[in-house]
Amino acid sequence: MRLIILTLLSLCTILGYSQKTIVTGKVTETSTGSPVPFATVVFTGTTDGAITDFDGNFKAETSLPVDSIEVSYIGYIKRVKALSRGTTQSINFQLDEDVVTLSEVVIVPGENPAFAILEGVVRNKKKNDKRELEAYEYESYTRTEFDVDNISDKMKRRKIMSKITHVLDSIEIIAGEDGRPMLPVLISEAISRFHYRKNPKARHEKMIRTRLTGVGITDGTLTSQVIGSSFQEYNFYQNWMNIVSKEFASPIADGWKLLYEYDLTDSLYIDDTYCYQLDFFPKQEQDLAFSGTMWITKDEFALKRMDAQVSKKANLNFIEKIKIQQELVPTDVGPWLPSKTRVVIDVKQLTPNTAGLLTKFYVSNKDFVINQPKEDDFYLETISMDPLVRQTDDLYWEENRHDSLSSTEQNVFKMIDSLKSIPQVKAMTEGFKFGVTGYLKTGPIDLGPYSTFVGNNDIEGLRIGFGARTNYAFSKKLVLGGYVGYGFDDNRYKYNAYTTLILNRRPWTTLKYEQQKEVEQIWLLNRDIAPNSLFYTFSRFGTLTQPFLKDKYKLSFTRQLGKGFQTDLSIRHESHDALFAFNYFTNESRTTTSSGYDITEGAVEIRYGKDEVFVMNDNDRLSLGTIRSPLFKLKYARGLEGVIGSDFDYHKLQFSVEKRQKMGVFGISNLKLGGGYFFGEAPYSLLFNPIGNENPFYVGFAYNLMDFFEFSSDRFAELRYTHSFEGFFLNRIPLMRKLKLRSIISANVLWGGLRNESIDISQFTLDGNGDPILPFREWTSTPYIEVGYGISNILRVLSIQAFHRLTYTSGDVDNFAVKFSFDLRL
Repeated sequence: MRLIILTLLSLCTILGYSQKTIVTGKVTETSTGSPVPFATVVFTGTTDGAITDFDGNFKAETSLPVDSIEVSYIGYIKRVKALSRGTTQSINFQLDEDVVTLSEVVIVPGENPAFAILEGVVRNKKKNDKRELEAYEYESYTRTEFDVDNISDKMKRRKIMSKITHVLDSIEIIAGEDGRPMLPVLISEAISRFHYRKNPKARHEKMIRTRLTGVGITDGTLTSQVIGSSFQEYNFYQNWMNIVSKEFASPIADGWKLLYEYDLTDSLYIDDTYCYQLDFFPKQEQDLAFSGTMWITKDEFALKRMDAQVSKKANLNFIEKIKIQQELVPTDVGPWLPSKTRVVIDVKQLTPNTAGLLTKFYVSNKDFVINQPKEDDFYLETISMDPLVRQTDDLYWEENRHDSLSSTEQNVFKMIDSLKSIPQVKAMTEGFKFGVTGYLKTGPIDLGPYSTFVGNNDIEGLRIGFGARTNYAFSKKLVLGGYVGYGFDDNRYKYNAYTTLILNRRPWTTLKYEQQKEVEQIWLLNRDIAPNSLFYTFSRFGTLTQPFLKDKYKLSFTRQLGKGFQTDLSIRHESHDALFAFNYFTNESRTTTSSGYDITEGAVEIRYGKDEVFVMNDNDRLSLGTIRSPLFKLKYARGLEGVIGSDFDYHKLQFSVEKRQKMGVFGISNLKLGGGYFFGEAPYSLLFNPIGNENPFYVGFAYNLMDFFEFSSDRFAELRYTHSFEGFFLNRIPLMRKLKLRSIISANVLWGGLRNESIDISQFTLDGNGDPILPFREWTSTPYIEVGYGISNILRVLSIQAFHRLTYTSGDVDNFAVKFSFDLRL
């Protein structure tokens, strides 16, 4: 009997051991809800377990007697949970960041074994970098989500928040047992086809289908373009990576040894590929660099996986964390392409009583085609849209998205739709958009810009007005717009009316007619400054400098001729009637004068930026600037004497070159070179009149110590230079690191001149010697020079610069001034 009992006990034990325990689940961050890929999952006390995939999912199993399972990953606190032995079950983990160990690294004497691996990576860059392919293309699925997080108790008690209580209750459930509740405000999906060509370098993304729902954001043409994969391109083989408009040093940059510390922590197989696992950390915490883990293949020294994070101590504003995770796959010819990318940007609370913002981007690529470049015309636009880009339904996304939505993501769509229906939320978001854009959308009509609503100056007195324009809902081919205003002192109506006909969207072709009657200051008479700009708005108040009453009629034609190449043809007729003491001689004998004149001018302008990026904003074509190349502009204008009563015959030539140069750890430079020449005889009001700035705030396109109208030229050359050192100097001062201040310098140089005939045509008051008293300063052989230096990022929003005027310092001018500006920059 005793033998039978022992046998039964032994059999039960054997059966217990052979019964498997299987655990599936997902590992996410507590703070953001984002998946934690590449984490180690093991049954406590064993070596059995699994590694989470890119989406944080895992499946672990064991036949050993276990009672708990644990998850660990560098930068996070290890988490242990109990389980039921011998069953199949689901257990999810949410990990908290370990801020203490996140930046630890051990340096041992002798050659760091990680260095040989990094040297191999740099040596083999050309074999592994996707930019070395002649061409590549793939289908891309992009998902974007914006969430409001860290909602303070005080903010929850606000009246508007009480209106969305039912949504706030539901997000507590979505967050899970340990997660931080977040209020979703935007989610989008996009399917596109991305193309790249090496020589000549070009790229194109065709947006196939998009859908978006968001609070205060409409699913328009602009959003359909910017939610694609073009704006989520992260290539760690580049020495410097542009993220949120900043330049970050890659952990595999050519100069890696100067910027980073490394630790070889493991070697393992990933998808049948043997890899080295390296941890990396920036030498200077305040530098724009990463910390994290990467996996390098043993044979090719190629980047297989990357998990990189930017520290909150880096010299960034409002950013709590930036995290980039990427998985790459090899091509048949060598270089590797990203198959999945996830980016999380956590924007901190501006004050303890507000909320933060969490942005999540996920990109999945498949169907790769290698070394099959397209013809030049294919790359004419950087981004284009399928005509049916926004016509989708749930069935389309179920069949075409690269992976399924989680239950949380499915609920996000419903929650945002609930938020959008709340009247108070709609009113708040529309008010915010009005403040930023200057226009208030009301169906097919936009009201604005608000700068046309009110003004007050010495010519018009109090001025009130109203403006409007049609939008995409009115017509996709016709734009009507304008404004009307009335001055109570001069008792005059002013107006602007325009009609734009969009003849073609690819290539971009428009025809525009504009008519205007306006009071304009002499230094703005020949300038095109947007009426909704802050500088223009302020210029309508106070004393106007040498104002004219301008009547304008203009017809212009715009055509995109090629990649980065655009031309504008225009003809305009204007009448200028002086509202101050102004006269010019109308005949060669200098016997008759007039205070007004007419001009008819034909002009052609050419614009070229090799890699300039344009996007469509409904009926507008917006430039996002060039990526690396300079931007060239050339304009020629001809005054047509006798045509429609035009009084002058002249030629006017202008050119400029602009370049934004990113210089890595040394910061960013902006350089502009320009010049012009006026051939012919005309009053000084038609010449080149540089813009000065008598305001206390800094204006980037003006000369900040020059009076509003101080110089006039018939020929000029200028150099404008600014440089932001970011935190290059101030980060290295111990007591100033936490302030995240940034040093800036600038220099503006203007050469000018005025021929005698340009002076003699105007009638001026004479002094006792019979010499004319000019209403502007005379040029000498010396250029105008002003230099500036200062500190930006004060309290995250304020810049203060001191300017010195080095030439033309005599007279009633400011030779030194301190200017300020408010600038929200990351």
